[in-house]
Amino acid sequence: MSAPAPSTLAIVDAEPLPRQEEVLTDAALAFVAELHRQFTPRRNELLARRGERRAEIARTSTLDFLPETAAVRADTSWKVAPAPAALNDRRVEITGPTDRKMTINALNSGAKVWLADFEDASAPTWENVVLGQLNLTDAYERRIDFTDPKSGKSYALKSADELATVVMRPRGWHLEERHLQLDGVSVPGALVDFGLYFFHNAQRLIDLGKGPYFYLPKTESHLEARLWNDVFVFAQDYVGIPQGTVRATVLIETITAAYEMEEILYELRDHAAGLNAGRWDYLFSIVKNFRDGGSKFVLPDRNAVTMTAPFMRAYTELLVRTCHKRGAHAIGGMAAFIPSRRDAEVNKVAFEKVKADKDREANDGFDGSWVAHPDLVPIALASFDAVLGEKPNQKDCLREDVSVAPGDLIAIDTLDASPTYDGLRNAVAVGIRYIEAWLRGLGAVAIFNLMEDAATAEISRSQIWQWINAGVVFENGEHATADLARKVAAEELAAIREEIGEETFTAGKWQQAHDLLLQVSLDQDYADFLTLPAYEQLR
Repeated sequence: MSAPAPSTLAIVDAEPLPRQEEVLTDAALAFVAELHRQFTPRRNELLARRGERRAEIARTSTLDFLPETAAVRADTSWKVAPAPAALNDRRVEITGPTDRKMTINALNSGAKVWLADFEDASAPTWENVVLGQLNLTDAYERRIDFTDPKSGKSYALKSADELATVVMRPRGWHLEERHLQLDGVSVPGALVDFGLYFFHNAQRLIDLGKGPYFYLPKTESHLEARLWNDVFVFAQDYVGIPQGTVRATVLIETITAAYEMEEILYELRDHAAGLNAGRWDYLFSIVKNFRDGGSKFVLPDRNAVTMTAPFMRAYTELLVRTCHKRGAHAIGGMAAFIPSRRDAEVNKVAFEKVKADKDREANDGFDGSWVAHPDLVPIALASFDAVLGEKPNQKDCLREDVSVAPGDLIAIDTLDASPTYDGLRNAVAVGIRYIEAWLRGLGAVAIFNLMEDAATAEISRSQIWQWINAGVVFENGEHATADLARKVAAEELAAIREEIGEETFTAGKWQQAHDLLLQVSLDQDYADFLTLPAYEQLR
């Protein structure tokens, strides 16, 4: 008697989308189902391990480099695999969601790399998940174009040699995809995004002289990197491409991962391309992990925590040193400014700040950096061109002058700044505006001349939560309390209603966003990720 056929993936509670059959083929869904069978149990164990580690930090209020992996750090013989030609020069990378217009503009932007984002810059509606995949395949097949219905402007791809190399970012391990289920269990969003993209495009990208390249978000340990490495090994065998074709760049955007950078590269060494230093998610992770640690872990306003803060310098310099020691790329942070079409003075000041930031990164040894808008590509390019010249990277800049002690990474109290009342108001204003857009399916949102994504909302609500629970007193004498947060939120909601008008306000999701921000900012039981309760409301 033959074994029963394995269960197939079910598409649940999802309206049919145009051309979805090109993405959701039987063969592609069978591959995603196999990924789910093979790897979701380990993913679940690692999520439970996150909770155990968080409890240990709550007990000790400290972190250290891992004693059990000291041999990996001490062994100077290992390096990551050499970078493929398409990923060797990464001096400017543009980030953004995979809608049709962004796909064309990012590929045409003049940046070396486009981070095609299914994570923080994309709200995971079924439409965004499926049609984002379709847009990338259409781009590789050169059958993508777009006409803006408002302006009538048309967009088309430049010649192949002018296009950015795509590095795709799937969702983090913690998120589910409720519309794809196996025997009634939702498949992790990470495996859906990775699986559909890899299955359809791995060989296609090889044929184009590139490959399946990924950014891995929200990684918290080298064991999570090991899981990704095993996914890559399995996937390459499954579709019949050579081992080592995949390349992954890991975002070091959690405080725990900052203590395991070498180990993360080691686990992925046959597939590793580099590490990236982000800011908002990193600060959010510090608040989340050290929220019981008392006043010495209280962060000031988010805009006061620049990359020149001592504990942020320790993090970025350690990242550059670690990457170059192991032959990997070190990629810097985001310039999120959105140029104003009306205010040249605002642009002038902002461009000078962007230039100073990118100059600092290039001179610190980074091999490249992120921008959120095509107008910033030339500014970042100039900063890295000045240091790199004709070289594709500066992996030879070993930064052996850098020495970082465990305590340096969490020395928050070395920062000479305090939370302010305006900082509270800004966190509430930005949080409401971002969550409202996210609930409408938009993950990358221009707010106050900055391109914001989910990491912005996470740091905003985390700061509100931290300041209230730490009993912060602002410079105007007001105490950070739940009642004050409610008052400010009510005022911001009224101001938005006044600004956009009753009809637009009623058509949006403003009250829902206000309520959700207060829920995750005021609940004593701190939600691990804002996007978990938000996803329940995303329709």
